[in-house]
Amino acid sequence: MHDTQIALVTGASRGIGAEVAHQLAHPGTRVINAPDIADETAAESVIADIRHRFGRLDTLILNAPGVLEHDARAAMRVNRDAQRRIVELAMPLMPIGGRVVFVTSHQAHFYPHKAVPKGYAPIAASMRAGETAMYGMRYEFNRRGIHFTVVSGNMIDGAYFAPPPSADGFAAAVAGAAQSEYHPGIVYVGGGSQYLCSA
Repeated sequence: MHDTQIALVTGASRGIGAEVAHQLAHPGTRVINAPDIADETAAESVIADIRHRFGRLDTLILNAPGVLEHDARAAMRVNRDAQRRIVELAMPLMPIGGRVVFVTSHQAHFYPHKAVPKGYAPIAASMRAGETAMYGMRYEFNRRGIHFTVVSGNMIDGAYFAPPPSADGFAAAVAGAAQSEYHPGIVYVGGGSQYLCSA
């Protein structure tokens, strides 16, 4: 075990991602922000920089960007394709015991089995597709000894988490999933009873 943990948080420039990065950052953890993983060159550059500077990546938190695309194709590029690509780039740097945490909303996690706010369907569908893509990589995660967790919270207006949980409370759940010695497959945070009662 290295003294300093290296964590990459996508979309950590603002919002939930910024709060997650803040809660992870302490003397024992170096947090790196990947603000635009939809840009293939930028994503490759971030991973190459981590490889050069640290030689490994202990934790990858896949957080939705602050601006979520409502166009279906653009949403899929950001929330499915870019997420899968950054994981594929990162995995060779991740040691046994590494963590991948996928951040989503209840509206996306249970899509299309639950109603979503007007205009949110393209985002929900793309985030659900991104989560499904991660499940499709579980064999590779297991082979490499990488732990995978989904953290789902309530989301409104396509971008902001509604209380409960508060933004910092939800971020704490994400950071906790990244740091816990336990590795649940999924963590539900606040406001989910209306989703969890039935499929």
